[in-house]
Amino acid sequence: MGFYRDTGVVLRLQKLGEADRIVTFLTHRHGKVRAVAKGIRRTSSRFGARLEPFGHVDLQLHTGRSLDIVTQVQTLDAFGGGLTGDYPRYTAGCALLETADRLTSEEGEPARELFLLLVGALRGLAGGARDPYLVLDAFLLRAMVIAGWAPAITECARCGVEGEPYHRRFSVPAGGAVCEGCRPSGAVVPSDPTWRLLEALRNGDWTVAEGTDAAARRDTAGLVAAHLQWHLERTLRSLPLVDRRGGVPRVDLGEVPGVEVDDDPGDGHLRSGNPSDGALRPIPGVAL
Repeated sequence: MGFYRDTGVVLRLQKLGEADRIVTFLTHRHGKVRAVAKGIRRTSSRFGARLEPFGHVDLQLHTGRSLDIVTQVQTLDAFGGGLTGDYPRYTAGCALLETADRLTSEEGEPARELFLLLVGALRGLAGGARDPYLVLDAFLLRAMVIAGWAPAITECARCGVEGEPYHRRFSVPAGGAVCEGCRPSGAVVPSDPTWRLLEALRNGDWTVAEGTDAAARRDTAGLVAAHLQWHLERTLRSLPLVDRRGGVPRVDLGEVPGVEVDDDPGDGHLRSGNPSDGALRPIPGVAL
């Protein structure tokens, strides 16, 4: 037993007893850490305000038998101040924290790349210079790259054949883009701007990403959310709260009666009773 220091981001808080809280951090060197902050709920607490979600902190902890104990905290970046007054940025930030929490299921396992990605995404959200929805989708895509779940974009997920420059169809269960020979039933056909946006967000090409239209952003958000939750095998509670203008298409992950997808030899677009214009359509009543 002893003391150790690390930097971390506060992911979530849980009440413990009358005055304490269990704080979940994603740290630079120790991965996910759950620690008790004693007396944090009292008004006289020395560091109560420093341990709030979105906080980027330098902390000292004491190793405990089951949970470590927070003994010192110093704020490095108070990202919450730039998010709590802006609902779209706040809800996008909540989705970042929940995703980081879900992707680090094992406590104490180093997750340096994910930690740096999370800090960069929170800094981008709090700074206000970039569209919060693009920041969120870029984070989700790159987090999946770190986890080994990145969707195929320029090559077929099954046979590896490169597209020219993209394949037409996208299948979440298959792992992303699929060629005509490998396409499974239920694959959807994103528009060319959607493919370009997916690649730009994965590669960090913000010039291309910020030049895309609302339809491409909406469709990209639906594909990214569906792909992530398929691999997590659970839904993210914060994603439905993200206030995206125009809504997000709910991409079905199974067979839904009355929904026509891809089995038509024509354009193959996901339909909701309206003529296709080359974009994925929101489907009323169909959840992720």
